[in-house]
Amino acid sequence: MIVDPAVSTMLRAAADAVRSTVGLRAGNMVEDALRLTLTDTVTIDDDGSAFVITGDIRAMWLRDSTTQMLPYLRFAAACPPVAELLAAVVRRQFRLIEHDPYANAFNRRPSGAHHDRRDRCDDPLVWEQKYELDSLAYPILLAHRLRGRTGRDDVFDERSHRVCRIVVDQWTLEQDHDRSTYRFVRDIGIPTETLARDGRGRPVAVTGMTWSAFRPSDDAGTFGYNVPENLHAAQALVAVADVARAVWHDEALAADADALRDGVLRGVAEHGIVERDGERVYAYEVDGLGGVAVMDDANMPSLLSLPIDAPDVIDPEVAAATRRHVLGPANPYWFSGSAASGIGSSHTRPGRVWPIALAVEGLTGTPERRRELLDVLLATDAGTGRMHESFDVDEPRVFSRAWFSWADSMFCELALTVVDDARDAAGSGPLGHGE
Repeated sequence: MIVDPAVSTMLRAAADAVRSTVGLRAGNMVEDALRLTLTDTVTIDDDGSAFVITGDIRAMWLRDSTTQMLPYLRFAAACPPVAELLAAVVRRQFRLIEHDPYANAFNRRPSGAHHDRRDRCDDPLVWEQKYELDSLAYPILLAHRLRGRTGRDDVFDERSHRVCRIVVDQWTLEQDHDRSTYRFVRDIGIPTETLARDGRGRPVAVTGMTWSAFRPSDDAGTFGYNVPENLHAAQALVAVADVARAVWHDEALAADADALRDGVLRGVAEHGIVERDGERVYAYEVDGLGGVAVMDDANMPSLLSLPIDAPDVIDPEVAAATRRHVLGPANPYWFSGSAASGIGSSHTRPGRVWPIALAVEGLTGTPERRRELLDVLLATDAGTGRMHESFDVDEPRVFSRAWFSWADSMFCELALTVVDDARDAAGSGPLGHGE
């Protein structure tokens, strides 16, 4: 994508603010990352929609393409070309969801490229058909937040109306997964890459929550109901109901979204909150039959990211206790070493922390902690000027994925929020809002 001159000016101003607040290297990395995301991951097609690759994988994940855009949202009101870019991303996301609401990643064209050609799904447009709730929730929330920042309703057109009805109906169906026809089998000998029971997944009870096959890590879930995913979905349903009433005047859709949200939240309250160390905390996964996974994963939405991804539907006390629980050895995916301490994932090797999780820890923490973690990220990029998928907590030069655009964007959002903290302390407004 060719960067509009107004956008280039905005990027330079944002990077200059980081340079003056944090330092030259941090500002240079922010400017490089923000520009590279636009020039090297975004393609504007003839229909005006934007295809966004993840970085070193040339497919578009619905989740990643949303989180890659996170730092640009702050500039949407003051910079119309940024707002138009975000609208173009949303238009492509809704088009892809309408094509296959169970898929998580797509090709730019129906090329037939697949993560694994042996998958049951042979749709030439689908890169991978791992069903994850965030694939549907993130685009809805991006569109809703774009409307909130800019007031533009054009992203909520006839297609998005149809898509929101599809999402509500699918999540309602998956409240009783036994009624679903979705199956996923990838017979490559890796348990986290396939679902049990010939692709149906392990049994679950009907709880009010909605079933998800895979975690945001793209690893198969263990217990069927992913709690942060369900809370994220509930937040998206708040957005659906709002737009259904305000834009489409569709009270039936709004009522269905409200009812589904209430059912999901009742299910989380009844099954997804457990007691650990004398505190009530959110579990990561449950099945309604007694199976519980108490942990957290680096990928968003996570338990740690709930204040970002589901701010209006979480219990603040439970979320605060959960944060304390997952940022320590009680979480089997929390790792600590000489270079960093933080949350990793089953998707990568033990002893590796994810920059995404470090950024989320900062974004949901105090200003002091944000600055500390920004310094950690600056010190653990292995001299590449890029954020990676994961790195060894004792040796950051050992890392996975040389170019992971989502991680770059989360680094930028953390750095820009550190600037916001400094501006707040000085009595001025957040960076990018109305400037």
